[in-house]
Amino acid sequence: MQFSENWLRTMVNPKMTSDELSHMLTMSGLEVEEVEAVAPPFSNVVVGEVLEVAKHPNADRLNVCQVDVKTGTILNIVCGAPNVRVGMKVPCAMAGAVLPPGADGKPFEIKVGQLRGVESQGMLCSARELKLSEDHGGLLELPDDAPVGQNFRDYFLLNDLKFTIKLTPNKADCLSVLGVAREVSALTDTPLKQPTFQTVAVNLDEKLPVKISAPDLCGRFAGRVIRGLNARAATPQWMKQRLERSGQRPISALVDISNYVMLELGRPSHVFDLDKIHGSLDVRWGKKGEQIKLLNGNTVEVDEWVGVIADDKELESLAGIMGGDATSVSLDTTNIYLEAAFWFPQAIQGRARRYNFSTDAAHRFERGVDFATVVEHIERITALLVEICGMPDTKVAAVDDQIVNLPKREPVKVRTARATKVIGVAITDDMIANIFTRLGLQFTQEPGLFAVTPPSFRFDIEIEEDLIEEIARVYGFENIPALPPVAASEMKIAPENIRSLFAIRHLLADLDYQEVVNFSFVDSAWEADFAGNQAPIKLLNPIASQMNVMRSSLIASLVANVRYNINRKANRVRVFEIGAVFHRDAQVQDGPLEVAGYRQPKRVAGLAYGPVADEQWGQDARNVDFFDVKADLEALFAPRALRFARVDHPSLHPGRSAQVMLDGKDIGLIGELHPRLQQKYDLPLAPVVFEVDAAALQQRDVPAYVEISKFPAVTRDLALVVKQAVQVQELRDIFAAEQQDNAVCRIIQAFVLFDEYQGKGLENDEKSLAFRFTLQDTQNTLQDDTVDAAMAAIVAAATGKLAARLRA
Repeated sequence: MQFSENWLRTMVNPKMTSDELSHMLTMSGLEVEEVEAVAPPFSNVVVGEVLEVAKHPNADRLNVCQVDVKTGTILNIVCGAPNVRVGMKVPCAMAGAVLPPGADGKPFEIKVGQLRGVESQGMLCSARELKLSEDHGGLLELPDDAPVGQNFRDYFLLNDLKFTIKLTPNKADCLSVLGVAREVSALTDTPLKQPTFQTVAVNLDEKLPVKISAPDLCGRFAGRVIRGLNARAATPQWMKQRLERSGQRPISALVDISNYVMLELGRPSHVFDLDKIHGSLDVRWGKKGEQIKLLNGNTVEVDEWVGVIADDKELESLAGIMGGDATSVSLDTTNIYLEAAFWFPQAIQGRARRYNFSTDAAHRFERGVDFATVVEHIERITALLVEICGMPDTKVAAVDDQIVNLPKREPVKVRTARATKVIGVAITDDMIANIFTRLGLQFTQEPGLFAVTPPSFRFDIEIEEDLIEEIARVYGFENIPALPPVAASEMKIAPENIRSLFAIRHLLADLDYQEVVNFSFVDSAWEADFAGNQAPIKLLNPIASQMNVMRSSLIASLVANVRYNINRKANRVRVFEIGAVFHRDAQVQDGPLEVAGYRQPKRVAGLAYGPVADEQWGQDARNVDFFDVKADLEALFAPRALRFARVDHPSLHPGRSAQVMLDGKDIGLIGELHPRLQQKYDLPLAPVVFEVDAAALQQRDVPAYVEISKFPAVTRDLALVVKQAVQVQELRDIFAAEQQDNAVCRIIQAFVLFDEYQGKGLENDEKSLAFRFTLQDTQNTLQDDTVDAAMAAIVAAATGKLAARLRA
């Protein structure tokens, strides 16, 4: 919201400087982003009147002018402007004037000098030379009533400032100069002077038929017919100035007046060319397939979600957003239909963004516009129309005001004790009553309790906290002392069996991985390639076309990170990410951290690409493989033991990938990227990736004391011949089961695979797996027969379940 300080001070004029006013507005919640002078400094420029114009004797394009500036001496000024003429009034820079800097950045000083042999005692100025605009087509022509000799800065009100305030969405009542003036009046307890005008007498008995078919779209619709206007009338200079200093470009009198009242009172309105309306108007929801060409030149299609104003033939306006081109006013318009309405905010919100544009009207209506002053604002616009564009035969009809569905204003209660507790300052009933009175809020009062009925222009007062905010704003945030909290502080000990994601980040960093943070929005093609997800969760309003769905896996983003690094000549990459993924789940209900129908688990993913280590003399160079990353994953979960099982996954190599299991549950996957994707995404080498459930990784076993044996351990090697199809994990599961369930095997402390053999002495479909067993008892020194019994039980179990045999 941008406005002129001078305009604001015509409504409320507190005894404070511009800086103090800016600070006060900011501290009350109306953040002043910028305060800018409407014109750069210049001096000794006055209003001059051209008395004579004669051709320069020595230059075809120059004129010699006699200019009166009421100093007692007529100035002789050489001028090359094409529009100079006798009788015009212009800004005149006299000798000694200092004008704004030019292209060289230095101020321009006016001196008496010779131009082609003729003395020039000053300069007649254009708007560009005074840095008022970029118009340099000629001199800045002033109105005929401009007082000759008056300081031009005073006459043109250039000692003014433009305030730009950043409003929060709840402060729709301040989207006008009157709204800001109400705030200043309340904050400073200065009287408010609302704009005054004379109501125009009705002298025409005519009414345009209007039907409101959608009371949930439009609660109040008012309009009037006005005939015999002069659309070519010039917009007054004072109105142009206020429009320009509010960020609006003057267009024509009919449009400028509508925009001016919107800025002044906060009421968007629309002016239809009456002669272009076919029959009557209908305020309704759109219909699928209907189209309208808007004032901005765009042709858009509407449906049942968008409100429209239609006549008997076509659509004429997008309700509360923008008028249509078909009934737009022009310089030839003489008869108009002036419309103002109350549109429900919920019926306007999001509609303009749907068509990728925004308007001042939509910006206001979707936040809430005063529904009680529709007729008064039409009268204000009418008065300006008749004053500026009126002619002797101008006819004004009565206002047709239709009220069908206005918002109900239920009282909102606020407790003095609650306000005191929240604000942290001793607030009394008298203080609250004074604040509400200054804000123009109607209330009833009991000891310690107020019931406030929100005004028609306030859509932000719904609950007790809204009123407490108003009390705090007017009391002054800077007047609230900064005190430490009084609440008791209790340090809670984190559970020992849960580790934080921060600790997991440290573990991965210790394993030589670097953390990345990627968007949760990804390309739908990534979801199909890396997750086999043909029906991803789509975004209604993506920030980019290639980021149109929510990710269900972290792997795709990590591959993109690798490509980015490879393209910049990095040949070794280790990255990880901890973040949420998104899945549909009808069982999920709304909660503090949940959205109904969607599950958002945290995942931990990592990727390794290139050499297993930087080039060095201590080990041979080789590229990272499945087992390197598998070792990293096991280190993350240690001392908990993981199981790995074959898995088919669309993004992983079919023979070099596995499902990660913990305590019998599937918690993720690990594997080499599929060759198809490696080729598609132009990767010279295949990266190895893993992705596991963060919650499973956060769980850890609390260390438990185990008696340390005083007796020596015994090691035995066992080589078993099994079929090629037998997996090592199957044998490990058999050994673990015997260790747990068979009493003679409980002396087995550990077993590891240390060799695999295929070849001479074995069948083609056989392999030999050699394990080393560590056996130890805490009570006795182990005897050979005890060890032999345990090993025999192991062999028997493997033979019985997998047809294994001892290797000869």
